[in-house]
Amino acid sequence: MSHYYQNDPNLKSKIKEINYDYRGEKLKLLTDSGVFSKERIDFGTNLLLNNIKPELDSLSVLDVGCGYGIIGLAIAKKYKNSKVHLVDVNLRAIELAEENGKLNNLSNINIYESNIYENVKEKFDVIVTNPPIRAGKKIVHEIVLGSYDYLNDGGEIYVVIKKTQGAPSLIKEMAKLFFSVVIVEKRSGYYIVKGIKK
Repeated sequence: MSHYYQNDPNLKSKIKEINYDYRGEKLKLLTDSGVFSKERIDFGTNLLLNNIKPELDSLSVLDVGCGYGIIGLAIAKKYKNSKVHLVDVNLRAIELAEENGKLNNLSNINIYESNIYENVKEKFDVIVTNPPIRAGKKIVHEIVLGSYDYLNDGGEIYVVIKKTQGAPSLIKEMAKLFFSVVIVEKRSGYYIVKGIKK
């Protein structure tokens, strides 16, 4: 069985185009088999994007587990002076994110393969993630708690996670590490959680 958080070169390609409007910017995105939420922008991602602080221009942003790029590319398109890095372990996702970057004429992006933070070499003002819940609690916690070492002082991580998929335990762990942890939004069982590094 193939999962979007793994590489499966034998998976048959089935390209689909979707459109997304983010804070007045229109994006055209290609999705494919083997990536998360290939049919449409999922509820959690949309909720996350619309609850990230709007003051992102000129900031450095990292999208961890970027999939075909929706979160990072939407931020890059809306905030043209930001510098956005997008990483994923899934090579098909990386190829799609690169293609989508070109499709949306974005030059303020850097997309590369990385198993969580393995190939990430710098620190960021903001880290965003819709973590791969199906990969398990250990991976989700590695992504979210591991972000601390890749944030600048005063930096923030935004994460979307369902209450039934571990939000309360994740928040508890974040509170041990981050200066401040805030539930920015709760809707339909989804939590948008922000952690701030002192």
